[in-house]
Amino acid sequence: MYYRPQFAAIGARSSIRKPILITNPRYISIGKNSGIRDGARLEVVLSNPKRVPALSIGDDTNIEQNVHIVCHNRVTIGSHVSVTGGCSIVDVSHPYIDIHDQAKIGDRILDEDSFVEIGDGSFIGMGTVILPNVRIGKYVIVGANSVVTKSIPDYCVTAGVPARVLKRYRHEENRWILEP
Repeated sequence: MYYRPQFAAIGARSSIRKPILITNPRYISIGKNSGIRDGARLEVVLSNPKRVPALSIGDDTNIEQNVHIVCHNRVTIGSHVSVTGGCSIVDVSHPYIDIHDQAKIGDRILDEDSFVEIGDGSFIGMGTVILPNVRIGKYVIVGANSVVTKSIPDYCVTAGVPARVLKRYRHEENRWILEP
């Protein structure tokens, strides 16, 4: 109840438990029956006054302990998604182009139309890092401690650093196919 008036939207029966940090909640929407566990960081960064960021979490989605989400443009997490503990999801890049720039690198944010999308029904394993400009399809499993640097199609199992597709479901054959 405490958070409801501060957010763009929070659906019925959703809860947020003891977050470490929530910034600019007016740009965050959470669907119904979703849960965000202890230690979460939901950071919406206002890097350009002309940009309107949007962090969206769907219905029946769980964000587990110590998940860190940083959004400066658009992060969309679908419905029926599980993001397990210790994951990081970011749509920001910290440019290091001008070596003479005295600004702390962590304070520099590349002002681009970056995004992260996680499709409905997906499962993100513990400790996974999802980097900018990645679309994770529907019903994708991402193995623990993976680093997702490029998009993943629907109905796949992926893992690794960087993450790669290990197998995908072929609907026309009604079976899983291992990737070479």
